[in-house]
Amino acid sequence: MDRFEGQIAGIGTTSGTRLVIGRWDASPFGAFTDVMLEDASGTRTLLAPSPEVAEYVRATYTFDDVVVTPVTCTLTSDRLVVDAGELRVRAGIGGVTLLGRLLGLVPSRLATHPRWLALINPVAARLVKGVATAGSAGHGRTEYYGVTSARAVAGVTATWRGADLGALAPVSPPVRFGFSSAPPRPQLVSVTTTIRHPDR
Repeated sequence: MDRFEGQIAGIGTTSGTRLVIGRWDASPFGAFTDVMLEDASGTRTLLAPSPEVAEYVRATYTFDDVVVTPVTCTLTSDRLVVDAGELRVRAGIGGVTLLGRLLGLVPSRLATHPRWLALINPVAARLVKGVATAGSAGHGRTEYYGVTSARAVAGVTATWRGADLGALAPVSPPVRFGFSSAPPRPQLVSVTTTIRHPDR
């Protein structure tokens, strides 16, 4: 199984564009950041830092367009900064959410284990609308999301292809990249994503 450890930010904007930013500290490709973007018209775009990452992510999720471009990401205690080609994002990071405090009660080793995530998936789907902890990632792959903490996104300024995306808004309607969506409330989560391939 492939294992990705890092953070995911789900951010909505008043323009209708929604962003899912994956900042990975450890993965089969080393450290990298990628961005999944769905605009108000429903066009889904992947911004990936290399052809290898683009091919892997495209084989796991669904996009209308894939752009290979340098992606830089800086995460501090109160700020997330992403530059990815024609996308610029500056997001303020707030405190730990109630969900984040609850997640902190579960030991990390258990919270990220695929068997545990498959077991709690029906409960997670009821607690957080649109979210799944286990499911089909497409192309015969099975994916597991193990979230260990969650912090609020407090605000955002962003531009895409020269256009201002507006102020922070809920991630609504849900993004349509794969089996699981980002929660409606903009947030930054610490997560371990595990992907099982059908031939392994």
